[in-house]
Amino acid sequence: MSVVDRPDKPGPAVATEAPSAPTIPRTSAPAPDAAGPLTSAERAELQRLRAELAALRAAPPPPPPPSRRPRGPVRWASIASAVLLVLGLLLVPVSVLAIWTNNQISDTDRFVATMGPVLEDPAVQTAVAGRVTQEIFAQVDVQQLANQAVDALAAQGLPAPIADRLHGLTGPLADGTRSFVQEKVQELVSSPTFVAAGQQALTVTHEQLAAVLAGQSSAISVQGTHAVLDLYPFIEAAKQRLVADGFELAARIPAIHPTVPLFPASTLIRAQTLYQLLDVSATWLPWVTLAFLIGGALLARNRRRATLVIGLAVMGTMLALAAALLVVRGVVVGAVAEQSSAAAASAYDILVRFVRAALRTLFVVGLVVALAAWVTGPSSAAVRIRRALARGVASLRRGAVARRLAEGPVGPWVHDHLGLLRTALVVLAALVVVLLDRPSGVTVLVVVLVLLVLLGVVQFLDQPRPTNRPSAPAPPVPDPQSPVPDGTGAAVTGDRHD
Repeated sequence: MSVVDRPDKPGPAVATEAPSAPTIPRTSAPAPDAAGPLTSAERAELQRLRAELAALRAAPPPPPPPSRRPRGPVRWASIASAVLLVLGLLLVPVSVLAIWTNNQISDTDRFVATMGPVLEDPAVQTAVAGRVTQEIFAQVDVQQLANQAVDALAAQGLPAPIADRLHGLTGPLADGTRSFVQEKVQELVSSPTFVAAGQQALTVTHEQLAAVLAGQSSAISVQGTHAVLDLYPFIEAAKQRLVADGFELAARIPAIHPTVPLFPASTLIRAQTLYQLLDVSATWLPWVTLAFLIGGALLARNRRRATLVIGLAVMGTMLALAAALLVVRGVVVGAVAEQSSAAAASAYDILVRFVRAALRTLFVVGLVVALAAWVTGPSSAAVRIRRALARGVASLRRGAVARRLAEGPVGPWVHDHLGLLRTALVVLAALVVVLLDRPSGVTVLVVVLVLLVLLGVVQFLDQPRPTNRPSAPAPPVPDPQSPVPDGTGAAVTGDRHD
């Protein structure tokens, strides 16, 4: 029960029920409307407030704030980011071609290792066998030699009818001999001996090709409009094989140098300047490209979005470059004779297989970068994925495992250095991919999988040290009989004032 005494109107006290705690009887302060006139201090404060309000109403409205222009450093940083990203993305395909040029064209041993499978291709073997057989019979006319032998016998008394019949057999003899030679040459080009001879020819041809690309065009002879392959090593190997198999006429084959067209010489000559530029820049251009892309992402206002753009753009660039390789393949195959088109197509596919492998690898790298930027973004799907992964790791760390990690030195240390550990793992994975010798797309995926496992282990070990905070003391329950200040400096007791 509380009692309110009105000093200006004496009468019975009015009682009100308080539903909650025990009530403490107190006397209220005098109401303003019944307290009498204002004091001088209160009246002076009221006048001051009225004057201040009138001054504010009479003052003119403040001018609108000037439009805020973007700061100079932020604007220039955005422009620099866009420029670096565009340059880096344009240099990505150039870097791929530069590395391939340096690894495959400048290095003779690597070129021979690249082109070695060409010699094992059935289309190439058939084309070479047919051309070698043609050159052999261009130098050794079996039918003419057989007719000369029959004429010599006729001159020594061979009857004319027999000589005529023998002349009629020289044609089938030449055809049979050609079939025999074709079979033996086909066996040769399908044997390891052919591969060894072919590698020798490729070594010489590549040295000449590198000399031509370097500007020393006298090192190779371009016949007509095509760069050609010298068949002399093949013919020498075939001649020795035929002599060993009993075909003694093959020993009469002179040292000849027939050629097989490989690709248009005009294209080769036009590539000299580009080759020199790519060969010189192959060592530093990839690093410059990587620096441009990283710098553009760091200077961007939204780094995650810039990283996503880089990943998607790299994927698109690799697809465009793969399409360009198909177009070039059609041009190269269409530029040679029809009988050599199958061999030219096989040779081209084998020659650029490392370029295509690099395109697949970079496509996977771009896909991984784009997915990483998307997963770390604010989209609802990405948030759900992160929460699901976090719940999965947390479910493995419940109970006694969490307590042991929190009480030991590992969990708190990992918790204090969580950002540093994650950054170190990502940088280490990137260095592994960069420093590997010709990594494939599968290799990149394996590295990413290992990185995810390690990040999961770090997340599992992340356990902060428990904090033992003392509980706050409960507020004391007020005693109904104790005096309570009423805000005016006077104590209010439970006594009633009539």
